[in-house]
Amino acid sequence: MTPRFLSPLFPAFLLAALTIPPLAAQSAAPAAVDTYVFDSNHSEATFRIRHLISKVTGKVPVKGTIMMNNADMSKSSVDVVIDPAAITTGVEARDKDLRSARFFDVATYPAITFKSTSVATLAKDKLQVTGTLTMHGQSKTIVIPVDLVGTGPGLKAGTVMAGFDGRVKLDRTDFGIRTLSSELLDSGVVGKEVEINLSIEANKQ
Repeated sequence: MTPRFLSPLFPAFLLAALTIPPLAAQSAAPAAVDTYVFDSNHSEATFRIRHLISKVTGKVPVKGTIMMNNADMSKSSVDVVIDPAAITTGVEARDKDLRSARFFDVATYPAITFKSTSVATLAKDKLQVTGTLTMHGQSKTIVIPVDLVGTGPGLKAGTVMAGFDGRVKLDRTDFGIRTLSSELLDSGVVGKEVEINLSIEANKQ
């Protein structure tokens, strides 16, 4: 028998006990976010740009960090840093020209950066990364389609790595990268559009 002093409260207490969800259901644990750091020895951006009627190719190493939320990729992010002084095309005189004030002006603008603002999943292992690219003192929003190549064990026991491929086309003049001679630009000797391919290998921390 319920004690007399509890009888008015007991039905309400019983109802509350039955309707309050368990603690685990009230606050699910947040999804884990994994940190991946670019392996600068195996991560690079390669590029192609038209010169007269052919194309010149080059490459530059990239550094960066990926915060990857496997449960919800839209909550992932990426920061990338490129050293334009490290650009190489296989021709030293041309590389010096690219580093000069005629092009990247690395003495004034020593870094190219990209910071994501959103990540969208288009299909399985197909991502679309939107963010701000800052180059030559100019910042623009760009969209980079990215393939998640996969994840797997690294070279050292117990390590994990991930691979990504990305591609984007840029108009160099959007970032103020022009030669000192407008005649050279207008004549079409050097193309405006640059094709960029990203190959990233990153190690889980």
